Amino acid sequence: MARLFAEPRLVVASHNEGKVREIADLLVPFALDIVSAAALGLPEPEETGDTFVANAVLKAEAAVQGASLPALADDSGLAVEGLGGDPGLYSARWAGPERGFNAAMALVQEKLGDNPNRRAYFISVLSLAWPDGHVESFEGRIYGTMVWPPRGDKGFGYDPMFLPDGYDVTFGEMDYDEKQRISHRAVAFQKLIDGCFRQP
Repeated sequence: MARLFAEPRLVVASHNEGKVREIADLLVPFALDIVSAAALGLPEPEETGDTFVANAVLKAEAAVQGASLPALADDSGLAVEGLGGDPGLYSARWAGPERGFNAAMALVQEKLGDNPNRRAYFISVLSLAWPDGHVESFEGRIYGTMVWPPRGDKGFGYDPMFLPDGYDVTFGEMDYDEKQRISHRAVAFQKLIDGCFRQP
């Protein structure tokens, strides 16, 4: 059984404003004092893990160490079947350290070329760490298809190219509240809530 979270304050261990907003919005019902790692001036740790879980734990533990507060971290990415699971762990920096997601989306399309297998999934791992060293981790996925050209200007990252199963709009076209309801992060978040924020 997961540990219940009973602290008044929580650090969201991210410098990604879109990710911080999504996580903070999902935590509204719990009336927590939410602060981002960026707002606290905490450095971004180097993601040296070889799995999404390892990187999420690394980021959560780094924020705990820097702030002496419980921290919630997300490591997420896009896995495209036709690319052997790439960009995967390297989703945020796949096109290069100084290049943005427009370049990364173009690189996905370039590498896919005429490959008919455009199946993909977004994955999110949420790790909640306490100052005493205890950590709980939860994974969520959403499956879909990669489209080209990108569609929509909502969301962030690869959202304009990802068409979730059962929908005719990409994450980049989808209403924010709808994306919040079905996303990989929402799936992981529901597992986190069920495990750590609700009484059994």
